[in-house]
Amino acid sequence: MENPLSVLTNKLDYVLIKIPKALSEFRLYLDHIVHNSTEELTVTCAFMTRHFSPKMLEISRKYFEEVEQSRALKKARLITLKKKKPTLKIEPIKSIDYKSSTYKQYWGVFSGDHIDYATQYFLEQMNLDGSYTSVLDLGSGNGIIANEIYKQNPDAGIHLLDESYLAVASAKLNIQGENIHHHCDNNLSMFKDQQFDLIVSNPPFHFEYEINIQITINLFRECQRCLNEGGSFQIVANKHLNYKTHLERIYSTVKTVAENDKFIVYRCVK
Repeated sequence: MENPLSVLTNKLDYVLIKIPKALSEFRLYLDHIVHNSTEELTVTCAFMTRHFSPKMLEISRKYFEEVEQSRALKKARLITLKKKKPTLKIEPIKSIDYKSSTYKQYWGVFSGDHIDYATQYFLEQMNLDGSYTSVLDLGSGNGIIANEIYKQNPDAGIHLLDESYLAVASAKLNIQGENIHHHCDNNLSMFKDQQFDLIVSNPPFHFEYEINIQITINLFRECQRCLNEGGSFQIVANKHLNYKTHLERIYSTVKTVAENDKFIVYRCVK
């Protein structure tokens, strides 16, 4: 999975898409499809009616002459796209500046216009005292947190894990090395018990349009399994989620490192 947008050998003539929440990702999909398809291409796009945005039609019309929206059926609708337009291929990778560094990421990866504010706060407050030989960045996005740790621990084995292929591909643009390992998965089952000295995360709690902290809490438990005795699990979270109550049931020590009006940083010890 070096390039999730590589040129397709077999040209497409029919594609079915569930429109993602991030419409920049939807545009990226359409752009890739149009430039890897036959002239007979038809694209059917599905979405829940309550999630409709006029931007969906605006993006579709950039690439197709015919854009037809169906009637609602069981609270869902379809947009059918035909007669593709001749268009210039967009640059799929954006650059984001943060302090003295520039990070690259594909369209559709979380927080595409700037390094998200929770991550920025975490980077300012993260405690990296001590020497770490094995580190995991859970929900690694474009790799900025792992890269900051790598700068301070260049000999550590650093693993980056994200469920998004585009995020993993983005992180590979920003952090590489013999001791850097990129993984695409939605759980930690590939890792051994007591494998890491340090696990860091800006964990997700939105899954498309759904808020589900139970998925996040399950990840907290998996992190505890993968930590060495005395290992550190550090996270940043929105304050209203009240993760401390859940973390205290999993870890022997849970400390609030820092907090402001929106975010809170926890340091947990196994």
